[in-house]
Amino acid sequence: MIWVFGALAVVIVTVVASILLARVLFALPSAGGTGMPTALPPVDTGPLADALRRRGADQQGLTGIASLRDGADAFAARVILADAAVSSIDAQYYIWHGDLTGYLMLDALRRAADRGVRVRLLLDDNGTAGIDAELATLDAHENIEVRLYNPFNLRRLKVLSYGFDFFRLNRRMHNKSFTIDGHVTILGGRNIGDEYFGTGPNALFVDLDVLAVGGVLPAVSADFDRYWNTPSAHPAGPIVGPAPAGDPIEASIERYRGTAQIREYGEIINRSEIVGRLGRGDLGLEWTRAVLVSDDPIKGQGAVPREDLLAVRLLGAVGEIHTKFDGVSPYLVPGKAGVRAFATLVRHGVAVRMLTNSLEATDVLPVHAGYAKRRKSMLRSGVGLFELRRQAAPGAPTDTLGPFGSSGASLHAKTFAVDGARIFVGSFNFDPRSTTLNTEMGLLIDSAQMAEGLHDAFDRGLGGQAWRIEKQADRLFWVDPETGEKTIDEPGTSAPKRIALTVVGWLPVEWLL
Repeated sequence: MIWVFGALAVVIVTVVASILLARVLFALPSAGGTGMPTALPPVDTGPLADALRRRGADQQGLTGIASLRDGADAFAARVILADAAVSSIDAQYYIWHGDLTGYLMLDALRRAADRGVRVRLLLDDNGTAGIDAELATLDAHENIEVRLYNPFNLRRLKVLSYGFDFFRLNRRMHNKSFTIDGHVTILGGRNIGDEYFGTGPNALFVDLDVLAVGGVLPAVSADFDRYWNTPSAHPAGPIVGPAPAGDPIEASIERYRGTAQIREYGEIINRSEIVGRLGRGDLGLEWTRAVLVSDDPIKGQGAVPREDLLAVRLLGAVGEIHTKFDGVSPYLVPGKAGVRAFATLVRHGVAVRMLTNSLEATDVLPVHAGYAKRRKSMLRSGVGLFELRRQAAPGAPTDTLGPFGSSGASLHAKTFAVDGARIFVGSFNFDPRSTTLNTEMGLLIDSAQMAEGLHDAFDRGLGGQAWRIEKQADRLFWVDPETGEKTIDEPGTSAPKRIALTVVGWLPVEWLL
């Protein structure tokens, strides 16, 4: 028996020694950057400054908000605003794909830098696969600095880094914001990639951003500075290496020349007049009170006090909920605590409804397993549950899902409305990962128009694009929104998927989902 314990001790010592050695061999360069530590003040000149001076002068302290539901509009807004920049661009994203959308956005940043605009690009390194050369090219530009949040120690086979640095790498920066000249910002659920803007060969996401000007901009810029200067943000240069010969960004775009996708994007840009509409006052801005809620970036290094978590501060900012709570979360993993919180709201007379991805629409099956194990508990507590269908209803108009667009394939918007008065738009999912592991951000907006839009979408049955889940006795039924017919077979299920959902549901991994 003694030899068994001895052998086990040798194994443990070997594993620990290997982890420590790997950390030494693949140590990260020190954090800290060069000469761009803080946001530049809003400029007084330029197209954006001129437009807002004409339209926002009498809105002191208020924030102008416009929803960006359509993916094409959301892409055009980013590119055209970047082209209108005269002073600074601060961009912060969880995922930046090496596809046409990603390359065109990188090119837009570089065009701005070529004009003398200062560009700061902060990316979570979990979402930068395959674009090290492009990032190195940008970082070599005299007006651009790139930083990576919680970067991986290995550049090839990055996943192997988890073997010796799991607890750091398991914490990611999920924030998304794009701020131009200190005057305009876009934030919400969209990352940078084809699927987030409704184009390309991949599955498309139903998503939502808002464009904001005015009162909330100083808070957004200050929040970017917090993340930019956190110890978790490392200069990209020593990590991705020197800029390669040639122009990898232009070479990547060149591969798409003559394709329908690049022609479509060209048409989108040509017909968009977002800067002109800002100046003319017909962008549909709603001037109201908006509050930025954001995690402390130190969350990327370890646990933070409960009172500092975005989820806790967001709950405080929302205040007491009286009658209605309608939420949209592509990844809905409430856990026991979340189920109890929903049940408490229902007992106090609040109607609670949640929309998430169905099994056939989800892009992360383990997360669906975490949701499925709590589904019956939520229904028993009185929560109304809806699951987005994989395919849009035939002929469905683009606004059938209310303030977050129409269904194409998979839900990605993160929003909720309260009492017909307030709405949150941001990056936060109702799951343990958003609550305790990843950093998140979003705007809590006082807007009866936007809040009632979301409530009304639920009232109208989400335009026939979501299954309504019912429970009778101990059985679940998926109600077809078009025919009213019920089925006990979960849409999109199969024997392998049922086995996988069951096994994941047994595992103690809910805290990771």
